Amino acid sequence: MFFNFLEEMRLAGIPASLKEHLLLLEALDAEVIERSPEEFYYLARATFVKDEGLLDKFDQVFAKVFKGLEKTWGEQSAEIPADWLKAVAEKYLTEEEMAGIKSLGSWEEIMETLKKRLEEQQKRHEGGNKWIGTKGTSPYGNSGYNPEGVRIGGESKHKRALKVWDKREFKNLDNTKELGTRNIKIALRRLRRFARDGAQDELDLDATISGTARQGWLDIHMRAERRNAIKVLLFLDVGGSMDPFIKLCEELFSAASSEFKNLEFFYFHNCPYEGVWKDNKRRFSERTPTWDVLHKFGHDYKLIFVGDAAMSPYEITHPGGSVEHFNEEAGAVWLKRLTNTYPAAAWLNPTPRQHWAYSQSTKIIQEAMNDRMYPLTLEGLDAAMRELTRKR
Repeated sequence: MFFNFLEEMRLAGIPASLKEHLLLLEALDAEVIERSPEEFYYLARATFVKDEGLLDKFDQVFAKVFKGLEKTWGEQSAEIPADWLKAVAEKYLTEEEMAGIKSLGSWEEIMETLKKRLEEQQKRHEGGNKWIGTKGTSPYGNSGYNPEGVRIGGESKHKRALKVWDKREFKNLDNTKELGTRNIKIALRRLRRFARDGAQDELDLDATISGTARQGWLDIHMRAERRNAIKVLLFLDVGGSMDPFIKLCEELFSAASSEFKNLEFFYFHNCPYEGVWKDNKRRFSERTPTWDVLHKFGHDYKLIFVGDAAMSPYEITHPGGSVEHFNEEAGAVWLKRLTNTYPAAAWLNPTPRQHWAYSQSTKIIQEAMNDRMYPLTLEGLDAAMRELTRKR
């Protein structure tokens, strides 16, 4: 198993040597860690990973090679109590039962009721229709059903929560991901305008030959490198409903990184607000104010959003609608500021176009973008690139 682990890391691009392998075995033999999967994971990671950019790949290899490890190796030293909101079963409802469950009403009514429930509730509840709990039809909790509510903990089941109270971890996109097809790169090449700028560090062969022939001695001429002068500002939605599209977005990110030398990117979740970030692991501690982005990058940048636009409509239309924090201004306000600052803008949606009509938030985003939303397909990319190069 350990030799397979070594081989899988090498195949994933992690430089793992036999010396490090022997060092890991020596540490295990010396029992420097407790016999638990978690301790072994951190020991192996400290031994093999020397670059934090490879942490994601290491996690994938570890999960593949040691799948089911927690069931076969040792016992935990102490029992971990079940979380107050952990679901022990899923509540399944018929379509008739779902239709009979009514929403509490407006955003303000739902949030005001939640405030009162938090003040009144004293213990855990399960399977009910009023209190904060699990497996029920209450608007508050998780693993149950309600047409519109606040998910607290747990995992998304019906994609209907208008707000989520849960700290979630997202991963950075891998811009070294190779494309499955070169056609995506070809589509992006519509967004090109070449110019020679910067330091003159490239040999101008034609001018050198001409100058040498004219002068009678070696007359070297240099010139600036020919670059794509188009500037791109890329905003990437990550986490939640975007997880099924990670591979597709990585391919797009990889293509954009190689195609555009003047590329700036930022992450956001669902809808851009007053802060965006560069690193998903530090998204709570190292945010870039959106105002800084608007003031730093000129109006000549082409603005591209990548996201499925699937969220609670309140995240776009209401202050405080964000699922992760209290936003003082609605998402629609920030979308308008961004598109006003960067007139050449487009939104790429990985969800098939035929499904957009079933999402209220998608229709709101599409309207806010003045119908400049395109499917993340080759045809959609081609149309988006034409829009970004259109004269205004």
